[in-house]
Amino acid sequence: MRRMSLIMVALILVGGSLYLVSASSSRPTYEPVKVAVLGDAAPDFELEDTAGNKVSLAELRGKVVLVNFWAAWCPPCRAEMPSMEKLNEAMAGEDFIMLAINVEEDGRTSVPVFLNKTPHTFPVLYDDQGVVQELYGVYKLPESFVIRKDGIIDDKVIGAIDWAHPETIAYFKGLAKG
Repeated sequence: MRRMSLIMVALILVGGSLYLVSASSSRPTYEPVKVAVLGDAAPDFELEDTAGNKVSLAELRGKVVLVNFWAAWCPPCRAEMPSMEKLNEAMAGEDFIMLAINVEEDGRTSVPVFLNKTPHTFPVLYDDQGVVQELYGVYKLPESFVIRKDGIIDDKVIGAIDWAHPETIAYFKGLAKG
């Protein structure tokens, strides 16, 4: 009886070991996602705006691009929108474009309601699948990337700021003059 118990324990240990070895070697391996980094080329994307037009970052090469990730439910995002509008107005006629990327799954419903209450002239894009958000490694809102005319990420801002501050406007005008 004791011998039978020892044989059963040995079989269980051997079987368990074989299972662990085969399970660990058959697991799929995933490449880590490379996210946007200062000094690197900005990852290209194509998203739809509120009018249904496709907007591609690659097509904006030659312009300074401010890419802002936001959500209508986010108080700091809503708070910085008026200063973003002022920056957009200050940069009119320059090689500059602002893209406000909404990351909400229900953005196509929530954004029109938000924009009816607080309209803005800069383009608002939908990333309702979170693809571009993941591509840029955005986990806090708002989060913004400044992309130079050559497509290189020049700055990254986490959190709300006053985009209409004179030093900020001067920074963007300097980049636009290139």
